[in-house]
Amino acid sequence: MNNTTDPLFNLSGRVALVTGSGQGMGLGAVRALCRQGASVVINDYYPERAESAAAALKAEGFSVCAAPGDITLPEVREQIVATARREFGEIDILVNNAGVPPGMPNSLRTFKDLGDEDFERQLDLNLRAILGLTRLVVDGMCERGFGRIVIITSESWRNGMAMGLSNYAAAKSAALGFMRHLAHEVGRQGVTANALSLGAMNNFGYDEIAKRNTAVGRAGTADDVGAAVAYLVSNEASWMSGQVIALNGGSCTA
Repeated sequence: MNNTTDPLFNLSGRVALVTGSGQGMGLGAVRALCRQGASVVINDYYPERAESAAAALKAEGFSVCAAPGDITLPEVREQIVATARREFGEIDILVNNAGVPPGMPNSLRTFKDLGDEDFERQLDLNLRAILGLTRLVVDGMCERGFGRIVIITSESWRNGMAMGLSNYAAAKSAALGFMRHLAHEVGRQGVTANALSLGAMNNFGYDEIAKRNTAVGRAGTADDVGAAVAYLVSNEASWMSGQVIALNGGSCTA
């Protein structure tokens, strides 16, 4: 009797690009994709983060490369995609993780108090960069009959709150609307588009909030994000598209 079975979520031969992945949740996604056999391009705004993460993973025997740069710039997006093609081939998986999180300096301002620079910064990274990168890779995905696009967002889009998140949430909500329509445009060509909506994560220092407000009594981790990404980009998730998955530990915001 043959007891050999194919592992779930096998990504051997797939090429992935994960933005904002030199640390934190993005790096969790990179590690999960590497463990499933994908070759992964690590993007981060800070070169030292991308290069350090790539060096560590290469030392573990994984197939990765660093492609740092500011993805709000069209020419940088083109360079990153060119690096992926040169190192590994065409991109099969795009994980849009980079974004201006609400905890960063100058991001927690009410809408009326936002300066022009902060206003555009949120839109550039949380929305326009996603649209621009998708435009660069989605045609090839459709031609090859396989593609996975994942947008990492946060639960801030779901409910209004007095935390100075209006501009951030607006950009995230727009990205989700884009994702839902894209799923219908490209689904019959073998390309799916989904989003992970993250609740209280431990890299933002929300552990105490999570202990009080989640069903599982803890904050989310990079490994939690990586496992969810690994499923959404796998062959097994070919019937999952146009969805926002609440990865929030059972928080009441779901």
